[in-house]
Amino acid sequence: MSEPVVSEADVLSARDVPLGGPRSMTVRRTLPQRARTLIGAWCFADHYGPDDVAETGGMDVAPHPHTGLQTVSWLFSGEIEHRDSLGSHALVRPGELNLMTGGHGISHTEVSTPRTTVLHGVQLWVALPDEHRHAARDFQHHAPAPVHLDGARARVFLGTLVGETSPVRTFTPLLGAELVLDPHATVTFAVNADFEHGLLVDQGRVRMAGTLLDRAELGYLGSGRTALTLTNATDTAARVILLGGTPFEEEIVMWWNFLGRSHEDIVEARQAWEAASDRFGEVEGYPGARLPAPALPNATIAPRKNPART
Repeated sequence: MSEPVVSEADVLSARDVPLGGPRSMTVRRTLPQRARTLIGAWCFADHYGPDDVAETGGMDVAPHPHTGLQTVSWLFSGEIEHRDSLGSHALVRPGELNLMTGGHGISHTEVSTPRTTVLHGVQLWVALPDEHRHAARDFQHHAPAPVHLDGARARVFLGTLVGETSPVRTFTPLLGAELVLDPHATVTFAVNADFEHGLLVDQGRVRMAGTLLDRAELGYLGSGRTALTLTNATDTAARVILLGGTPFEEEIVMWWNFLGRSHEDIVEARQAWEAASDRFGEVEGYPGARLPAPALPNATIAPRKNPART
């Protein structure tokens, strides 16, 4: 299947951000940023590692809240223990999806396990549409089987790609997949023309739509494309995360771990968390205090939406 001639990809570079309060680890964040807030309903993308936990201390994120979104955890190496106020207690392992819904409110912890030596993965968020942004707490786990292609293999953890469909429920049409490309391999596969797509490079250098993406960069393509061609430009295997979804037209307000539609939504959620409201429940089994919310800015938090793409 040939790829139509479409404008080259936009390239979003990562910035380093400390994660998790006083016991923070550094992550590379590509969403959101001024150039782009969302790709489909994907509104947040952190990429971390490979980290030698003997040197960095690994991940230890104390109880913290979420509203209006789903969290998607995906590892390349290591292991993370997840606990939440729904009562879920699960391990995040390489090649296995953990998806948590924090609509009206949920809290959780993320701690790398003692047997983890190298921690490496991505943490992603999905914005919930307005009609579902107060959805009940939920947790789903899925271990997708690898799909072998000519020159690559894929694990489809959300949506449909290369004939594989994930059973995990989402509130908007989405795609999430890990692809590993053989050295100098080129692969072409069909994609949903209604979707816009983002490609996050974990290792190697990969060409997408005529644009060469380096490690930790996120390439963006608008909708209208029926096929996608990727080329590994290196002598070793390349690994990428492919994200997609129908354009998310709603304006959102994001601050700390909260996603709402107005400044008032954020203020209300912060007050509820600081007051230890039942809205977020309690996480059992974590040996420490929960994270306090940071101070609100001295200004109204403005809604975000994607800029018009030329």
